[in-house]
Amino acid sequence: MRFGITQKVNDLFTDNTRYMIIIKQQVWEEIIAQAKREAPEESCGYLIGNDDVITENYKMENIDHSSEHFSFAPKDQFSAIRYVRSKGLQIIGNWHSHPVSPSRPSEEDLRLANDPDIRYFILSLANGDTVFNAFTVRQGKVVKKEEVTVE
Repeated sequence: MRFGITQKVNDLFTDNTRYMIIIKQQVWEEIIAQAKREAPEESCGYLIGNDDVITENYKMENIDHSSEHFSFAPKDQFSAIRYVRSKGLQIIGNWHSHPVSPSRPSEEDLRLANDPDIRYFILSLANGDTVFNAFTVRQGKVVKKEEVTVE
């Protein structure tokens, strides 16, 4: 398992400040298992918790059933919002897998990243590695890369 970033993504930053998000070990294991189980299609979900501590993965259906892109099922999105509100939690970000490509936003990912208040997490399974990165995207550009620590 690697948490990292490539130079190509590093060149996209407009804010060099380092940030850190904590993901609980069980959640980390769940998203890896989900991504491997659903490969070669992209897998996806919401990462929820409070205060930058991710305590749950809310699994979403990729209604595109594609290895190159994903779309959340609207019914899952509404269900997730109801769940988060009922538990007093927050959506910290959404995540999706890149089964055969690096853990960096594709042009499509950047184009579709419309919520400036959440993070966009990408789990790469390329070459048998698991690389997980978190990004803040604004106006189609990566403005922050945040470190993710498993606890």
